Amino acid sequence: MKLLKLVPDDTNIKFLKWRVPFFVVSILLIAASWALVATKGLNYGVDFAGGLEVRATFTQSEEAPVTELRSQVEALGYGSPVVQRFGEDNQVSIRVRLSDEISADKEAAQEAANEIVRALQAEYSDFRLDGNDNVSGKVSGEFRQTALYALLAAMAAIALYIWIRFEWQFGVGALFALFHDVSLTLGMFALFQLEFSLQIIAAILAIIGYSLNDTIVVYDRIRENLKKFRKMPLPELLDLSVNETLARTVMTSLTLFVALLPLLLFGPASLFGMVAGITLGLFVGTYSSVYMAAPILVWLGVTSDSFVPTETVLDQQEKKARGLV
Repeated sequence: MKLLKLVPDDTNIKFLKWRVPFFVVSILLIAASWALVATKGLNYGVDFAGGLEVRATFTQSEEAPVTELRSQVEALGYGSPVVQRFGEDNQVSIRVRLSDEISADKEAAQEAANEIVRALQAEYSDFRLDGNDNVSGKVSGEFRQTALYALLAAMAAIALYIWIRFEWQFGVGALFALFHDVSLTLGMFALFQLEFSLQIIAAILAIIGYSLNDTIVVYDRIRENLKKFRKMPLPELLDLSVNETLARTVMTSLTLFVALLPLLLFGPASLFGMVAGITLGLFVGTYSSVYMAAPILVWLGVTSDSFVPTETVLDQQEKKARGLV
């Protein structure tokens, strides 16, 4: 049986030739992503925003009456609720913010949920309750803070690990690539207002892990080639290293995408945001390992001497004693 080869052995793509335009585009995308997060904000789930979420299905209707639901829940005195369809057109999520006093009191929060459900069951005979959750404002604030610390700690630990394993320039390059991937993922969630919950934090950590793995594979090959081809110009050496790892990168990304595609198209609505985030991270992680993590080494001053041990005074004395100098 002939082995499947998606990338020929003699592939020689000049990736570094386009490093400046791609870098500019990436910087603009990062800026646009953070601008979206600042202006549109993230659509926090109940985990992070606090409050009450009621999920329901209108079993005899093709579409959930979103506008009417918003008016009816608002009339109960819970402010402006967020009412969104999810999954099928007749499924809906109703989220309302509760005061800290009510959120802190489980019985009061449950009574608020019951009041909303009773009102909607009385109005719609085909209303079916699928579930409800309640998270207090204090707990949701702690969730946001803990999630942010987890992401920052993961990125800092990764940068430190790569710095120790390679050189400081590699740590900076990997950190920048991870920042690029996380920024674009947050930008997508802000742009499409997909629900941002604890599941998405897990997705971002998965993206960080995948992107880091891809970056380390490329960095390992760069380090080997730096020792092997001491006279080769760095851009040419980086192209060689990326091309040598391209077959592995393409095959890994493709198999992961094949695994994610059925979940993206036919998976449950509750997992859509997480799968969409990982799918985007798959592409931007591969892109960043080629066009962010590698080219930045040129600008950070990596040379063919980067992995040559520094000669100490003792080494020089030993050389003299042996008559080598």
